[in-house]
Amino acid sequence: MSLHRDAVEVLSAWSAPTPEEEALRLEFLAHLRDHDDAMLRQCVPGHLTATTAVLSHDGSQVLLTLHPKAGLWLPMGGHCEAADATLAAVALREAEEESGIAGLELLPGPLALDRHAVWCHPPQCWHLDVEYAAVAPREAEAVISDESLDLRWFPVDEIPELSDEATRRLAKRGRAALTSRSRPLG
Repeated sequence: MSLHRDAVEVLSAWSAPTPEEEALRLEFLAHLRDHDDAMLRQCVPGHLTATTAVLSHDGSQVLLTLHPKAGLWLPMGGHCEAADATLAAVALREAEEESGIAGLELLPGPLALDRHAVWCHPPQCWHLDVEYAAVAPREAEAVISDESLDLRWFPVDEIPELSDEATRRLAKRGRAALTSRSRPLG
């Protein structure tokens, strides 16, 4: 299966939790329909990307990177590569590369969508961001990559001001997904 086809299938099957995200879902699908290269960085005016909120084993904390271009504390994420088979694989690869943590467990997703301006093609283009969450092993130790100025764990309910609402939303949805998965049945 191609990455492009996977993205169409994922977004077609996804139930958006808000009217705003439903509008984004439809926009992303239209972009995929209009651009054969919608999954790759070279696609202008924008391209699909994957982001992952890396949660502590108990979901109480989220690992954020101080992004060198944005100057904000953000989840791990980035561009799709030609070798990627699925959006979920992109999300997991980016999270492992940027966190330095092996053995992350990707939660079922996506959990959110976001569209934001970036610097890939000056003066501006868009990241059409498909967002996931992953759980770190209990004793995980993060390692700063060359794509980050800093890397820190923050309580999900205390993400610093120097962040954005999309990050806060994703961290909370990730924690909720982990918590609902952990509840005993019956």
